[in-house]
Amino acid sequence: MASTMQPQELIDSAVVDPEGNKLGKVGNVYLADATHQPEWITVRTGLFGTKESFVPLSGAHTDQDGVHVQVDKESVSDAPRIDADGHLSPEESAQLYRHYGLPVPRSSADGRMDRGKNTAGRDAMGRRDKRDDRSMTRSEERLNVGTEQVETGHVRLRKYVVTEEQQVTVPVRHEEVRIEREPVTRGDGRAEIGEAEQDVVLHAEKPVVRKETVPVERARLRTETVTDEQTVSGKVRKEQFDVSDDDRKHRRS
Repeated sequence: MASTMQPQELIDSAVVDPEGNKLGKVGNVYLADATHQPEWITVRTGLFGTKESFVPLSGAHTDQDGVHVQVDKESVSDAPRIDADGHLSPEESAQLYRHYGLPVPRSSADGRMDRGKNTAGRDAMGRRDKRDDRSMTRSEERLNVGTEQVETGHVRLRKYVVTEEQQVTVPVRHEEVRIEREPVTRGDGRAEIGEAEQDVVLHAEKPVVRKETVPVERARLRTETVTDEQTVSGKVRKEQFDVSDDDRKHRRS
């Protein structure tokens, strides 16, 4: 990392591996005792960022899209689970360096690595002045509500055949025989007495039923998204400060 990089500038920055995968966001910054430069960061991973994994800053650089580290996502996921309590013991530091295949640097006498920023400053003469910085962090839980898509049911469209009776009136025609008589005059011909007969073929129409299949209607299934509101609730815990002095007077905040 560049020597001018300040720890507070890294907090909440996105962390990206060499393949361009986003690992999470920076939760805490750990400084090396010898150089007081950022040496480790913790990356918040998992659902709602509930897990923190230590990631080395060796060879890392910053860009507009975040902090680019030299270790891949799988190595970070398999990193030893160490509590981000503000200090790394020499054993914990060595364990992390071995996991990432990095050389273990020399540590200070007590092996402590402070988080966030230096706990001592320098005066105008260049001497180190100690500050009494005793602090306690108050935490609280918050509800992080999201949505997920679940199946609520199935709709099926099918067609089936029913038989019904239909009556249609059709006009039909038929032939009938009519006898027409007319008088015969004397000059119409010679008359003979005898037997004779004539055949007349009669015709009639009858209904003929033919069936044909024709399309009459089309049905289509489609889905549409309707937005409504639901209220969710949950219990969260938070810490409060309780301060007491020698006179047994309590003050809460």
